Parts: sequence; C-alpha cells; structure tokens
Amino acid sequence: METLYHQTNKHIQEVQSLMGSLERTDRQSVHLLENELRARIDQIFNHLERLEILANKEPPNRRQNGKLRVEQLKYDVQHLRTALQNFQHRRYAREAQEREREELMSRTFTTNDSDTSIPIDETLQLNSNLHNAHRGMDELLGSGSGILNGLRDQRSTLKGTHKKMLDVANMLGLSNTVMRLIERRATQDKFIMIGGMLLTCVFIFLVIRYLG
Repeated sequence: METLYHQTNKHIQEVQSLMGSLERTDRQSVHLLENELRARIDQIFNHLERLEILANKEPPNRRQNGKLRVEQLKYDVQHLRTALQNFQHRRYAREAQEREREELMSRTFTTNDSDTSIPIDETLQLNSNLHNAHRGMDELLGSGSGILNGLRDQRSTLKGTHKKMLDVANMLGLSNTVMRLIERRATQDKFIMIGGMLLTCVFIFLVIRYLG
C-alpha cells in the first residue's frame, strides 16, 4: 500500500504542476493539455480505488489511518478535477463570445434584411440582470419603509385611543379592576405592534442579504 500511496501522491503533484500551466498555454495546444490532464486524473482515481481496497485489508491499528490518507488524496484529486472543469467552462464561454463578436463584425445588413437581430454580449446581459436586481431591492425597501410608517401611525392611533378610553372610564366612574384590564390590553397591543415591527425589519434584512 505504501508504494502505491506514494506513487499516487506523486501523480497528483504532477497534475497540480500541469494545472498551473493551463493559463499560459496557447489556444492551439490547450485542448491537448486538457485531454492529458483528464487522462491523468482518471488514472489517479483508479489508483484510489485500489488504495481503498488495500486500506481495508490493513491491520486494525493501522486501518483508520490508512483510510484517512486515502480520503485526503481523494479530496485533492477531486479538487483538481473541479478546477479543470471550471477552466474548460471559462474557455468555452470565452471562445463563444469571441465567435459572436467575429460574426457581428463580419456581418453586413441590408435595407430588406428580415433578420436584423444582434447577439447580446454576455456582459451586457449580466449588467441588465444586476440592474433588475437592484431595482427589485429598491422596491422591497420602499415597501418595507411604508409598512414601518404604517405601524408607527397605528401606534400613535392606539395611544390616542387608550387616552380617550381612560378619560371616558374616569367620567363613567369605572372600577379600578376594569381600568387595569384596559391598560393590560393596551400593553398587549403595544407588544404585538413592536413584534410586528421587529419581524418586518428582520424580513427586510434577510431579503437585502439574500439579494446582495
């Protein structure tokens, strides 16, 4: 197991070194390097499968450590595979944009040309999406501000109503028990209103954090 482990680790280091030269490789040769990297990564995964079998056959006192070492190698090579896939996606997108620009520059339009649509660059599309997102956030903020103002108005109304109720109760000579019940209900309404305001603030904060 030790020999295969060190051999696999060496292959991973070689792939890491080749990955560093991807960005510097010219367009004519980059796909060849990508194919070589994919082949090397597949070979490493085959070695890892063999290492997992050997790790399970290790003595009990060394088995757990062997599995951990194999898992670390598997994590490293999976990271390399993901990095290679991301590089390929970026290259494909870049080449597609360059083709669209070349087609746009070489295309000629006539007066009777029925197809006058122009491909939209990905950057312009992204800018449009960001503009729409910002506008949506502004609308949400405006709505939240309106809700908070409404809650403040309701609070003022409740205060006025409470004062009027106390005045009427004093005029009618209501008992102290009834007065306490009225004040308790007013206190409960105030807590409900404060809770509503807090929930609204939390909602607005979460929306801004999610969209941001």
